Amino acid sequence: MELRKIGKSDLEVYPICFGGNVFGWTIDKKTSFEILDQFIGYGFNFIDTSNNYSHWVKGNHGGESEEIIGQWMQNRKKRHEVIIATKVGGRGVGRPRPINSREHIFSEVEQSLRRLKTDYIDLYQLHYDDKETPIEEVLESFQTLIKQGKVRYIGVSNISAERLLESLELSSNKEFPKYQSLQPHYNLYERNQFETEYQKIAIEHELSVLPYYSLASGFLTGKYRTVEDLQQSQRGKDVEKYLNDRGLKILDALDQVSDKHSTSSAAIALAWLLHQKTVLAPIVSATKTSHIQSMIDAPNLKLDQEDFDLLNIE
Repeated sequence: MELRKIGKSDLEVYPICFGGNVFGWTIDKKTSFEILDQFIGYGFNFIDTSNNYSHWVKGNHGGESEEIIGQWMQNRKKRHEVIIATKVGGRGVGRPRPINSREHIFSEVEQSLRRLKTDYIDLYQLHYDDKETPIEEVLESFQTLIKQGKVRYIGVSNISAERLLESLELSSNKEFPKYQSLQPHYNLYERNQFETEYQKIAIEHELSVLPYYSLASGFLTGKYRTVEDLQQSQRGKDVEKYLNDRGLKILDALDQVSDKHSTSSAAIALAWLLHQKTVLAPIVSATKTSHIQSMIDAPNLKLDQEDFDLLNIE
């Protein structure tokens, strides 16, 4: 594996990012520690989380994922060995819509730093765009945090192409910090929106793309093929929409390509993303240490044109 730079920053990461949304949701602290130990033990160094993970779980308030990551870094003394990406501006308990006001960002960064047990965040990402807050106010807020040393670089997710372009232009014209990364919903099944609206922007502005739902909530692993299979996991309800003719054809293609390369469907789906222009590191989660193998395999796979043709299901 080779280190890759995020945008034009000096943040160097290996080409898989661990998605911390499962911490405090589908796995407990003990299992989270075991999985992080294995992920970092194999040489990876990039972890993504958010200030609101996992507020949707009964009894949670948001921030549980950051807390587990912070406790792990402190316990294992790993802070300087990992690149931490977290987010601000998402929905949460008592917060039904995104809020990106200056006051909210300043308040939330302090809480994230406390939970993560660190004094800086490597990549601070706008989770959802808040159209009621001027873009200039958001960028000025990030600029202040960078000057204070609390944030190194910034990224963005869940924003319209128009507002993304406006943000990038404002950064250039007024010398605000520039987004270095874009976190879109992009995978072998969900392709149209990114490829038609965002890919060109990412290329032109040298944004590193960090796709979330890179395995379509587990669908692209191949473990969900019937309605009955959906009962296997708490995330099963998120997969049902993929159980259609196109989805099953994609699974069949993944079976063929994974057999050819003697690897898993998940590894092929991740490798496919890594072959796409601007994709730096797919974000992928695991709830068992055995799931890490697909992350290890993916960066080393070389897909050929025959593979791409098979996987290109309209």
